[in-house]
Amino acid sequence: MKIAVASLEKNINSEISSQTGRSPYFLIFEEGELIEVWKNVFSMGGGGAGLSVAKIMFEKGVNKIIGGNIGENVAQALENKNITFEERSGRVRDVIQLK
Repeated sequence: MKIAVASLEKNINSEISSQTGRSPYFLIFEEGELIEVWKNVFSMGGGGAGLSVAKIMFEKGVNKIIGGNIGENVAQALENKNITFEERSGRVRDVIQLK
């Protein structure tokens, strides 16, 4: 299972981003191992960031996203792609079972 965590920084000690669609980074884990740090190119700019993030995460094979506020449009986009989501706060390392 691939899990992406919305993160303010590029490392597991970072705080979880409070705005999932506009998160600066997504740390992608598989089986408790960090396999990718993705810089969110949609974090700045116009509308539709969350929908674009949902599309990219689907293309990357992500099964679940953990982040701060997940807006209604993003939630619907994730559900349409069968990606589950969970709103959390705190540090990335505290929400992932690390190996």
